[in-house]
Amino acid sequence: MAMTKWWREVRRRLGVAAAAGLCVASSPGAAALAVDVGHTLAAPGATSARGRSEFAFNLDLARTLARALEDRGFPVRLINEDGLIASLQARPQAASGTDFLISVHHDSVSEHELRPWEWEGQALNYNDDFAGHSLFVSRDNPDTARSILCARIIGARLQRMGFVPTHKNGRRRAYADTQHAVHYYDGLAVLRHARMPAVLFEAGIIKNRDEELLLRDEARIRLMADGIATGLAACLRNGLPADGEAEADARP
Repeated sequence: MAMTKWWREVRRRLGVAAAAGLCVASSPGAAALAVDVGHTLAAPGATSARGRSEFAFNLDLARTLARALEDRGFPVRLINEDGLIASLQARPQAASGTDFLISVHHDSVSEHELRPWEWEGQALNYNDDFAGHSLFVSRDNPDTARSILCARIIGARLQRMGFVPTHKNGRRRAYADTQHAVHYYDGLAVLRHARMPAVLFEAGIIKNRDEELLLRDEARIRLMADGIATGLAACLRNGLPADGEAEADARP
């Protein structure tokens, strides 16, 4: 498939960001982080436009993110690396004792928005209308304020590096921060059962044929992981929730 103008521009902007030295490690810190690999081998999540499981995408990014956080001096616990975790509730339980939980996922679209196509002899489906990352927090989490703060800092860092968020999820999920595509998803088990601040990160839309290729690119995965890790380091070491974020703990 020919490279689109959108894809070329993304790659150009990412190259500029890397050349500008935006991948600088922070000083060591004591906070422990849990990185959760979304989905399992038995329930692998969405299938990409070219037939790859969401779990495989999640694992690649989660491993890279864990290394990026360790490079910044954070102790990291990688959850569900083998894809065999027993339940959704077991994920935050496995993160017990850490200071922050981030669950790594890749996004899809609704069934009625998919279009059929064939790839290497497989009958598959795609949607090229939506692309980009998004973030989710829960007001049922005991520290919604810190969750929102870290989500918006991650989102801001990624946009500064040239990554563009999607706003397709605003059709169903209310915004905690519109500019940085941070949404409320109060009932999400991995967020609401966590006893520490928690964010679910959707790295991109694997049903989009161009974005799927970007999401499989190792250099881009490293750059995205660097942006997430930089944002988390800034949040956990220096960030203070604003008044509006603190009020989010008292949901009407």
